Amino acid sequence: MALRVVQWATGGVGQAAIEHILAHPDLELVGCWVHSPEKSGKDVGDIVGSDKTGVIATHSVEEILALDADCVLYAPLLPDAGQVRAILRSGKNVVTPLGWFWPTDKERSKMEPAALEGGATLHGTGIDPGGATEQQPLFFSGLSSAITFVRGEEFSDIRTYNAPDVVRHIMGFGGTPEEAKAGPMLGLLARGFEQSVRMCLDTLGFADAEIRSSHDIAVATAPIDSPAGVIEPGRVAAQRFAWEAFIGETKVVRVAVNWLMGEENLDPAWEFGSGGERFEIEVKGDPDCSVVIHGWHPTSVTAGLLRNPGIVVTAAHCVNSIPTVCAAPPGILTFVDMPVVTGRAHPDLAG
Repeated sequence: MALRVVQWATGGVGQAAIEHILAHPDLELVGCWVHSPEKSGKDVGDIVGSDKTGVIATHSVEEILALDADCVLYAPLLPDAGQVRAILRSGKNVVTPLGWFWPTDKERSKMEPAALEGGATLHGTGIDPGGATEQQPLFFSGLSSAITFVRGEEFSDIRTYNAPDVVRHIMGFGGTPEEAKAGPMLGLLARGFEQSVRMCLDTLGFADAEIRSSHDIAVATAPIDSPAGVIEPGRVAAQRFAWEAFIGETKVVRVAVNWLMGEENLDPAWEFGSGGERFEIEVKGDPDCSVVIHGWHPTSVTAGLLRNPGIVVTAAHCVNSIPTVCAAPPGILTFVDMPVVTGRAHPDLAG
């Protein structure tokens, strides 16, 4: 019998997740929560631009909580811990890309009782597409011994991220450096990337380490077109956020994002280098390992968010995790407690 799945929110990740759920042989879409009241009452197919699904979206949290379902794929723009606890208490498992993949003791104490009360499981799939800043480094560390350093790092052209309000008001592009430094982005990212660092530290068995964050900025030297409008000279056009763990002065973990509005007209001069847009995984040990991942970025700056490969990857990872999460005991399930999560064959090629 197929597992009954609810999609919570229909932004970029949510729309891609719906496509994946509908294509997955072991899953059935049975509900959809939408943030906008204007979408409530519409067939989910009309929202995502596909054939009719027979599933009607709702803006009512109570309707979703009362629904008979095995799992909720929770993917709003920002997480609400109270909502997630309510979903868990209603007896539904939760898979989300928005956190709780390596919760602190304090976070666990807030979320685990709700999961146990509902007999449900909470699983965070990690930050960045496919868990590039914690799961991927840990996976490749399994091919080495005597690990001294791991790194997961993103290099992206933000001209492809067609979400003007997010780019300008949350990410801080187009504002002054002072506005970007005082903005919410560092704090929002820290919720995830500090978990990435701690997940690597704890799983690999490093000694107590100090986590240090940094935020570097480059400004435009000439007008630059961006999803948030033209970025004028002197305004923020590139940013690097990094979290690094040190034992003494020895760096043992680095996770970072490098976000550029192209490679021209920046001060200081930044560029992606010969590798272009990519994700990099590095392990120092016996032996060393260096992995470059391509294919998770759009091929055009006009591609927009829909079908953005990085968003599709994030959604697919959530959807492919659902069967394992539904089969797990109640509580909080982390990546290191799970078997390998894989995709499924294309329906035309499935046996």
